[in-house]
Amino acid sequence: MNTSSELKQAIESLETRNAFQDDVIEQLNHEIAIHQSQIAELKHQLALLANRIKENTPAQQGKEEIEPPPPHY
Repeated sequence: MNTSSELKQAIESLETRNAFQDDVIEQLNHEIAIHQSQIAELKHQLALLANRIKENTPAQQGKEEIEPPPPHY
């Protein structure tokens, strides 16, 4: 019977595709894990930079007057 061999061939083809997809999913999962750790590290560095900027910015005095703009001629 020709249909039996066609079914076997179709099943083998599906099994091959399934194995390939499993491999691709595993690779993508690994890449996502790497990206997540990189994002976490970048967030940490950004927080450190924000803190340094806040520490180095002179605090505004509450009642310090702002110099008015020069008069127009």
